[in-house]
Amino acid sequence: MEQVKKREPFRFKQFSVAHDQCAMPVGTDGTLLGAWIPIANASAALDIGTGSGLIALMLAQRSKALQIDAVEIDPMAATQASENVVNSPFDGRIQVHQVSIQDFAQTSHKQYDLIVCNPPFFSGGALSSDKRRNQVRHTLKLSHGDLLDSCRTLLSKNGKLSLPLIEGLRFQEMSSRYGFFCNHITEVQDRPGSKVVRLLLSFQRSACEMEKDHLILKTADGKSRSDAHQQLVSAFYL
Repeated sequence: MEQVKKREPFRFKQFSVAHDQCAMPVGTDGTLLGAWIPIANASAALDIGTGSGLIALMLAQRSKALQIDAVEIDPMAATQASENVVNSPFDGRIQVHQVSIQDFAQTSHKQYDLIVCNPPFFSGGALSSDKRRNQVRHTLKLSHGDLLDSCRTLLSKNGKLSLPLIEGLRFQEMSSRYGFFCNHITEVQDRPGSKVVRLLLSFQRSACEMEKDHLILKTADGKSRSDAHQQLVSAFYL
């Protein structure tokens, strides 16, 4: 029988992320979001669906003032996220909770001024044979409505909600029904002139004028990061 190669830890400048027990490995969505999230004046943050703990660790590196709760429903991923936190310089400022965000929202008495989520982003399409991967990539365990409802309970009056979504426009339209307004959207392109492949979205509770910009990930030849992408992630990548 062919052996499955173990997924090696992903090493950043200040911490490493083991992710071989997680349905979804460290990827571009997570690293972009962790580096992009506006964190000014935030002191309490919630990472929904933390997986390996990547985004929580990135937030902790970016701000010494942040205390972070990281919620993960999958037991194996939650255990690995906890181990990654313990092995990082930020142990003590990140608490991993193995629970669904729906249950966490019903039992927690905290309010957060920053909520971040790299959520399930496919509401349709074919499922893979990997059940754990399906739970992460498809809205099987966490619908967009449940996510927004939980954030409505947990986000403070002046707090911000940030997330990357392929189905961003649909989610943006739905968010208004839950009292959230998009204040910043970054359209992400792979190369100059290519189509938009991701959206980075930030929401707040009060109506506002939306800021819109774009980020190109690679140079025209596709061989290296663009200057803007490199500047965004330079504090993390080796």
